[in-house]
Amino acid sequence: MPKNYRKQFSQIYDKHIDKIYRYVFLKVGVKEATEDIAAEVFTKSWKKFRGGLEIRNASAYLYQVARAEIANYYRTGAKAEFVSVDAVPVMDSKAGPEAEQILRGDLENLQRHLKEIKEDYQDVLIWYYVDGYSIKEIAAILEKSEGAARVMISRALAELRGKMVKKWPETLFA
Repeated sequence: MPKNYRKQFSQIYDKHIDKIYRYVFLKVGVKEATEDIAAEVFTKSWKKFRGGLEIRNASAYLYQVARAEIANYYRTGAKAEFVSVDAVPVMDSKAGPEAEQILRGDLENLQRHLKEIKEDYQDVLIWYYVDGYSIKEIAAILEKSEGAARVMISRALAELRGKMVKKWPETLFA
């Protein structure tokens, strides 16, 4: 295998590890399981990549693998736990401490309420609002049209807003 395959995959890994890790953590809430699942995502992806699979959209492919690994995790009878977001890196180290603290607070609130909505809705909200993916990128991950992805994000946000307003009528989401 040419060295450039390793370099290409290394670049994919470096670009996506934080987002995949954060996504898995928000879905399972257990640091050790998150580490195992994220490692498995990249191990399986490396094997496919090394075997000749052309990955046109690395984000879409990695999230598909992550979703499958999370499903496998829950199929084995694991339960999601609420763990403080202090246990997970939430943003690039280049951001200042104030921005990181604001994002941590938002993630704690999101994590608390996210588990109350459908899994597909959880995913699109994480990708759009936490990871900053565009509608086009989310559509590629879901293998749907941009219009369908936009509608899904809108419905997910409405459902989350409804859950939050029900618990806290004075919330900013009202």
